[in-house]
Amino acid sequence: MPATRAAPAAKAARKPAAEATPNLPVTAPAVFSREEELQSYRMMLLIRRFEEKSGQMYGMGLIGGFCHLYIGQEAIVTGVQMASKSGDAVITGYRDHGHMLALGMDAKGVLAELTGRRGGLSKGKGGSMHMFSREKHFYGGNGIVGAQVSLGTGLAFANRYRGNDNVSLTYFGDGAANQGQVYESFNMAELWKLPVVYIIENNRYAMGTAVTRASAQTDFSRRGISFNIPGEQVDGMDVCAVKAAADKAISWCRAGNGPYILEMQTYRYRGHSMSDPAKYRTREEVQKVRDESDPIEMVRSRILEKKFASEDDLKKIDGEVRNIVNEAAEFATNDPEPEVSELYTDILI
Repeated sequence: MPATRAAPAAKAARKPAAEATPNLPVTAPAVFSREEELQSYRMMLLIRRFEEKSGQMYGMGLIGGFCHLYIGQEAIVTGVQMASKSGDAVITGYRDHGHMLALGMDAKGVLAELTGRRGGLSKGKGGSMHMFSREKHFYGGNGIVGAQVSLGTGLAFANRYRGNDNVSLTYFGDGAANQGQVYESFNMAELWKLPVVYIIENNRYAMGTAVTRASAQTDFSRRGISFNIPGEQVDGMDVCAVKAAADKAISWCRAGNGPYILEMQTYRYRGHSMSDPAKYRTREEVQKVRDESDPIEMVRSRILEKKFASEDDLKKIDGEVRNIVNEAAEFATNDPEPEVSELYTDILI
Protein backbone atom coordinates (compact mmCIF):
# COMPACT_ATOMS: atom_id res chain seq x y z
CA MET A 1 0.00 0.00 0.00
CA PRO A 2 1.21 3.53 -0.70
CA ALA A 3 2.45 5.48 2.28
CA THR A 4 -0.12 7.88 3.73
CA ARG A 5 0.70 11.57 4.00
CA ALA A 6 1.50 13.04 7.40
CA ALA A 7 0.56 16.60 6.40
CA PRO A 8 -2.85 16.69 8.17
CA ALA A 9 -1.29 15.70 11.49
CA ALA A 10 1.44 18.29 11.11
CA LYS A 11 -1.19 20.90 10.31
CA ALA A 12 -3.19 20.06 13.39
CA ALA A 13 -0.09 20.35 15.57
CA ARG A 14 0.63 23.90 14.42
CA LYS A 15 0.26 26.53 17.15
CA PRO A 16 -2.67 28.92 16.83
CA ALA A 17 -1.78 32.56 16.26
CA ALA A 18 -2.57 33.57 19.84
CA GLU A 19 -0.05 31.08 21.25
CA ALA A 20 2.56 32.00 18.67
CA THR A 21 2.57 35.65 19.75
CA PRO A 22 6.09 36.26 21.11
CA ASN A 23 6.87 37.40 24.62
CA LEU A 24 8.16 40.93 25.22
CA PRO A 25 11.64 42.07 26.32
CA VAL A 26 14.17 40.48 28.66
CA THR A 27 16.15 43.71 29.10
CA ALA A 28 14.57 46.10 31.59
CA PRO A 29 13.61 49.47 30.07
CA ALA A 30 16.00 52.35 30.72
CA VAL A 31 15.11 54.99 33.27
CA PHE A 32 15.40 58.35 31.55
CA SER A 33 16.56 61.59 33.08
CA ARG A 34 14.51 64.73 32.54
CA GLU A 35 16.74 65.71 29.61
CA GLU A 36 16.41 62.29 27.98
CA GLU A 37 12.62 62.24 28.34
CA LEU A 38 12.30 65.69 26.78
CA GLN A 39 14.85 64.87 24.06
CA SER A 40 12.98 61.72 23.03
CA TYR A 41 9.61 63.48 23.22
CA ARG A 42 10.77 66.30 20.95
CA MET A 43 12.33 63.95 18.40
CA MET A 44 9.36 61.58 18.20
CA LEU A 45 7.00 64.54 17.93
CA LEU A 46 9.13 66.00 15.12
CA ILE A 47 8.97 62.71 13.22
CA ARG A 48 5.19 62.44 13.78
CA ARG A 49 4.44 66.02 12.68
CA PHE A 50 6.83 65.73 9.72
CA GLU A 51 5.14 62.56 8.50
CA GLU A 52 1.68 64.05 8.95
CA LYS A 53 2.76 67.00 6.81
CA SER A 54 4.29 64.63 4.23
CA GLY A 55 0.97 62.82 3.99
CA GLN A 56 -0.85 66.11 3.44
CA MET A 57 1.58 67.21 0.74
CA TYR A 58 1.34 63.85 -1.00
CA GLY A 59 -2.43 64.26 -1.12
CA MET A 60 -1.94 67.70 -2.68
CA GLY A 61 0.21 66.21 -5.44
CA LEU A 62 3.42 67.89 -4.25
CA ILE A 63 5.15 64.56 -3.61
CA GLY A 64 5.29 62.02 -6.42
CA GLY A 65 6.04 58.31 -6.57
CA PHE A 66 5.81 56.18 -3.45
CA CYS A 67 5.71 57.58 0.08
CA HIS A 68 5.92 55.36 3.17
CA LEU A 69 5.16 57.02 6.52
CA TYR A 70 6.73 56.14 9.88
CA ILE A 71 3.77 57.18 12.04
CA GLY A 72 3.51 54.85 15.05
CA GLN A 73 7.10 53.58 14.84
CA GLU A 74 8.88 56.73 16.08
CA ALA A 75 10.24 55.20 19.30
CA ILE A 76 12.48 52.74 17.45
CA VAL A 77 14.88 55.00 15.60
CA THR A 78 14.73 57.58 18.41
CA GLY A 79 15.80 55.06 21.06
CA VAL A 80 18.46 53.41 18.91
CA GLN A 81 20.02 56.75 18.00
CA MET A 82 20.16 57.70 21.67
CA ALA A 83 22.30 54.58 22.19
CA SER A 84 24.63 55.10 19.21
CA LYS A 85 27.59 57.38 18.62
CA SER A 86 28.88 59.51 15.77
CA GLY A 87 30.48 57.29 13.14
CA ASP A 88 28.01 54.42 13.46
CA ALA A 89 26.53 53.60 10.06
CA VAL A 90 22.76 53.58 9.55
CA ILE A 91 20.92 51.95 6.66
CA THR A 92 17.24 51.18 6.21
CA GLY A 93 14.54 50.45 3.63
CA TYR A 94 12.06 52.77 1.98
CA ARG A 95 10.36 53.95 5.23
CA ASP A 96 13.28 56.27 5.91
CA HIS A 97 12.17 59.83 6.69
CA GLY A 98 12.18 59.30 10.47
CA HIS A 99 15.66 57.81 10.41
CA MET A 100 17.07 60.88 8.70
CA LEU A 101 15.45 63.25 11.18
CA ALA A 102 16.67 61.18 14.14
CA LEU A 103 20.21 61.43 12.75
CA GLY A 104 19.92 65.21 12.98
CA MET A 105 19.38 66.04 9.33
CA ASP A 106 17.60 69.26 8.47
CA ALA A 107 13.85 68.82 8.01
CA LYS A 108 14.00 71.25 5.08
CA GLY A 109 16.46 69.05 3.20
CA VAL A 110 14.46 65.88 3.89
CA LEU A 111 11.14 67.35 2.78
CA ALA A 112 12.71 69.07 -0.24
CA GLU A 113 13.98 65.66 -1.32
CA LEU A 114 10.44 64.31 -1.10
CA THR A 115 9.22 67.09 -3.41
CA GLY A 116 12.16 66.63 -5.80
CA ARG A 117 13.78 70.01 -5.22
CA ARG A 118 17.32 71.25 -5.63
CA GLY A 119 17.79 71.69 -1.87
CA GLY A 120 16.91 68.06 -1.14
CA LEU A 121 19.50 65.89 0.58
CA SER A 122 20.00 63.92 -2.64
CA LYS A 123 19.60 67.03 -4.82
CA GLY A 124 16.00 66.12 -5.53
CA LYS A 125 16.98 62.99 -7.46
CA GLY A 126 16.30 60.31 -4.87
CA GLY A 127 12.83 61.13 -3.62
CA SER A 128 11.18 59.49 -0.64
CA MET A 129 12.88 56.09 -0.86
CA HIS A 130 16.48 56.99 -1.79
CA MET A 131 18.02 59.59 0.48
CA PHE A 132 21.61 59.55 1.68
CA SER A 133 24.02 61.56 3.82
CA ARG A 134 27.74 60.85 3.82
CA GLU A 135 28.21 63.39 6.60
CA LYS A 136 25.81 61.55 8.94
CA HIS A 137 26.89 58.06 7.79
CA PHE A 138 23.39 57.38 6.48
CA TYR A 139 23.43 54.97 3.55
CA GLY A 140 19.77 55.07 2.50
CA GLY A 141 16.76 54.66 1.98
CA ASN A 142 16.70 51.56 -0.27
CA GLY A 143 13.72 50.70 -2.45
CA ILE A 144 14.40 46.97 -2.93
CA VAL A 145 12.94 44.83 -0.16
CA GLY A 146 15.76 43.40 1.95
CA ALA A 147 18.59 44.93 -0.11
CA GLN A 148 19.79 47.03 2.82
CA VAL A 149 20.56 43.94 4.91
CA SER A 150 23.45 42.76 2.76
CA LEU A 151 24.61 46.36 2.30
CA GLY A 152 24.51 46.94 6.06
CA THR A 153 26.54 43.78 6.55
CA GLY A 154 29.06 45.17 4.07
CA LEU A 155 29.26 48.40 6.07
CA ALA A 156 30.06 46.33 9.15
CA PHE A 157 32.79 44.50 7.22
CA ALA A 158 34.26 47.88 6.20
CA ASN A 159 34.40 48.98 9.84
CA ARG A 160 36.06 45.73 10.88
CA TYR A 161 38.55 46.02 8.02
CA ARG A 162 39.44 49.57 9.04
CA GLY A 163 39.90 48.54 12.66
CA ASN A 164 37.55 51.12 14.19
CA ASP A 165 34.83 50.46 16.75
CA ASN A 166 31.90 51.74 14.67
CA VAL A 167 28.77 49.62 14.41
CA SER A 168 26.38 49.16 11.48
CA LEU A 169 22.74 49.71 12.47
CA THR A 170 20.76 47.84 9.81
CA TYR A 171 16.98 48.28 9.85
CA PHE A 172 14.48 46.13 7.97
CA GLY A 173 10.90 44.98 8.32
CA ASP A 174 9.11 41.73 9.07
CA GLY A 175 8.44 41.21 5.35
CA ALA A 176 12.09 41.71 4.40
CA ALA A 177 13.04 39.23 7.15
CA ASN A 178 11.83 36.41 4.88
CA GLN A 179 14.20 37.30 2.05
CA GLY A 180 17.00 34.85 1.28
CA GLN A 181 19.78 37.46 1.25
CA VAL A 182 19.01 38.18 4.91
CA TYR A 183 20.20 34.70 5.90
CA GLU A 184 23.27 34.86 3.69
CA SER A 185 24.11 38.08 5.52
CA PHE A 186 23.49 36.49 8.93
CA ASN A 187 25.88 33.65 8.07
CA MET A 188 28.64 35.97 6.89
CA ALA A 189 28.21 38.37 9.81
CA GLU A 190 28.55 35.64 12.43
CA LEU A 191 31.31 33.80 10.57
CA TRP A 192 33.46 36.94 10.49
CA LYS A 193 32.14 38.44 13.76
CA LEU A 194 31.02 41.63 12.05
CA PRO A 195 29.79 44.57 14.17
CA VAL A 196 26.20 44.83 12.92
CA VAL A 197 22.95 45.19 14.83
CA TYR A 198 20.06 43.84 12.76
CA ILE A 199 16.97 45.82 13.78
CA ILE A 200 13.78 44.16 12.60
CA GLU A 201 10.89 46.64 12.72
CA ASN A 202 8.01 44.21 13.07
CA ASN A 203 4.94 46.37 12.45
CA ARG A 204 2.75 43.25 12.03
CA TYR A 205 2.04 43.66 8.32
CA ALA A 206 4.31 43.17 5.31
CA MET A 207 2.43 45.41 2.88
CA GLY A 208 -1.02 43.91 3.41
CA THR A 209 -0.13 40.46 4.74
CA ALA A 210 -0.20 39.77 8.47
CA VAL A 211 2.94 38.26 10.00
CA THR A 212 1.00 35.18 11.14
CA ARG A 213 0.02 34.39 7.52
CA ALA A 214 3.48 34.77 5.98
CA SER A 215 6.01 33.65 8.61
CA ALA A 216 6.45 30.13 9.97
CA GLN A 217 8.54 31.58 12.82
CA THR A 218 6.90 34.77 14.10
CA ASP A 219 9.50 35.33 16.81
CA PHE A 220 11.98 37.23 14.64
CA SER A 221 14.52 37.47 17.45
CA ARG A 222 15.08 33.72 16.98
CA ARG A 223 15.84 33.99 13.25
CA GLY A 224 19.58 33.96 13.94
CA ILE A 225 19.67 30.87 16.19
CA SER A 226 21.05 28.53 13.52
CA PHE A 227 23.91 31.01 13.01
CA ASN A 228 24.54 31.44 16.78
CA ILE A 229 23.43 35.08 16.63
CA PRO A 230 21.80 36.26 19.87
CA GLY A 231 18.48 38.03 19.59
CA GLU A 232 15.96 39.82 21.72
CA GLN A 233 12.38 40.99 21.44
CA VAL A 234 11.74 44.59 22.40
CA ASP A 235 8.62 46.65 23.01
CA GLY A 236 9.21 48.98 20.07
CA MET A 237 6.48 51.35 21.25
CA ASP A 238 8.44 52.26 24.40
CA VAL A 239 11.51 54.41 23.71
CA CYS A 240 12.97 53.47 27.11
CA ALA A 241 12.82 49.76 26.25
CA VAL A 242 14.35 50.46 22.84
CA LYS A 243 17.20 52.51 24.31
CA ALA A 244 18.08 49.80 26.87
CA ALA A 245 18.06 46.99 24.31
CA ALA A 246 20.05 49.08 21.82
CA ASP A 247 22.66 49.88 24.48
CA LYS A 248 23.10 46.15 25.11
CA ALA A 249 23.24 45.16 21.43
CA ILE A 250 25.60 47.94 20.36
CA SER A 251 27.94 47.23 23.28
CA TRP A 252 27.99 43.55 22.27
CA CYS A 253 29.03 44.49 18.74
CA ARG A 254 31.62 47.09 19.79
CA ALA A 255 33.28 44.49 22.00
CA GLY A 256 33.98 42.31 18.93
CA ASN A 257 31.38 39.63 19.67
CA GLY A 258 29.76 39.72 16.24
CA PRO A 259 26.18 40.54 15.20
CA TYR A 260 23.06 40.95 17.31
CA ILE A 261 19.36 40.84 16.38
CA LEU A 262 16.72 43.15 17.88
CA GLU A 263 13.10 42.51 16.99
CA MET A 264 11.22 45.74 17.61
CA GLN A 265 7.54 44.95 18.08
CA THR A 266 5.75 47.99 16.76
CA TYR A 267 2.76 49.11 14.69
CA ARG A 268 2.25 51.48 11.79
CA TYR A 269 -0.89 53.58 11.97
CA ARG A 270 -1.07 54.38 8.26
CA GLY A 271 -1.10 52.05 5.27
CA HIS A 272 2.02 50.42 3.87
CA SER A 273 2.35 53.42 1.56
CA MET A 274 0.16 56.40 0.73
CA SER A 275 -1.56 54.34 -1.98
CA ASP A 276 -2.61 51.62 0.50
CA PRO A 277 -6.23 51.79 1.76
CA ALA A 278 -5.32 49.29 4.53
CA LYS A 279 -8.51 47.25 4.16
CA TYR A 280 -6.77 44.20 5.63
CA ARG A 281 -7.29 45.51 9.20
CA THR A 282 -10.06 47.27 11.09
CA ARG A 283 -10.14 50.85 12.30
CA GLU A 284 -10.82 49.46 15.75
CA GLU A 285 -7.52 47.57 15.70
CA VAL A 286 -5.57 50.70 14.82
CA GLN A 287 -7.40 52.82 17.39
CA LYS A 288 -6.79 50.25 20.12
CA VAL A 289 -3.03 50.48 19.57
CA ARG A 290 -3.21 54.30 19.52
CA ASP A 291 -5.17 54.33 22.77
CA GLU A 292 -3.06 51.79 24.64
CA SER A 293 0.49 51.96 23.24
CA ASP A 294 1.18 55.23 21.44
CA PRO A 295 4.93 55.90 21.85
CA ILE A 296 4.58 59.68 22.14
CA GLU A 297 1.72 59.57 24.62
CA MET A 298 3.73 57.12 26.73
CA VAL A 299 6.58 59.62 27.08
CA ARG A 300 4.19 62.52 27.54
CA SER A 301 2.50 60.74 30.45
CA ARG A 302 5.84 60.02 32.14
CA ILE A 303 6.98 63.63 31.75
CA LEU A 304 3.80 64.94 33.37
CA GLU A 305 3.74 62.26 36.07
CA LYS A 306 7.35 62.99 37.07
CA LYS A 307 6.74 66.73 36.78
CA PHE A 308 9.62 67.10 34.32
CA ALA A 309 7.49 69.63 32.44
CA SER A 310 4.02 71.13 32.52
CA GLU A 311 1.20 70.90 29.96
CA ASP A 312 2.13 74.41 28.81
CA ASP A 313 5.78 73.37 28.36
CA LEU A 314 4.74 70.45 26.16
CA LYS A 315 2.40 72.67 24.13
CA LYS A 316 5.33 75.00 23.57
CA ILE A 317 7.47 72.09 22.28
CA ASP A 318 4.65 71.06 19.95
CA GLY A 319 4.42 74.64 18.66
CA GLU A 320 8.17 74.76 18.03
CA VAL A 321 8.05 71.44 16.18
CA ARG A 322 5.11 72.56 14.05
CA ASN A 323 7.03 75.71 13.11
CA ILE A 324 10.02 73.61 11.99
CA VAL A 325 7.78 71.42 9.86
CA ASN A 326 5.83 74.34 8.38
CA GLU A 327 9.07 76.12 7.45
CA ALA A 328 10.30 72.89 5.85
CA ALA A 329 7.07 72.61 3.86
CA GLU A 330 7.38 76.22 2.69
CA PHE A 331 10.96 75.60 1.57
CA ALA A 332 10.12 72.28 -0.10
CA THR A 333 7.27 73.89 -2.04
CA ASN A 334 9.15 76.94 -3.33
CA ASP A 335 12.72 75.68 -3.76
CA PRO A 336 13.63 75.35 -7.49
CA GLU A 337 13.68 71.98 -9.20
CA PRO A 338 17.11 70.60 -10.23
CA GLU A 339 18.64 71.72 -13.50
CA VAL A 340 18.31 69.25 -16.37
CA SER A 341 22.12 68.87 -16.31
CA GLU A 342 21.76 67.13 -12.92
CA LEU A 343 20.55 64.06 -14.80
CA TYR A 344 24.19 63.43 -15.78
CA THR A 345 25.88 64.01 -12.42
CA ASP A 346 26.60 61.44 -9.67
CA ILE A 347 26.66 58.63 -12.22
CA LEU A 348 29.24 55.83 -12.08
CA ILE A 349 30.23 54.45 -15.49
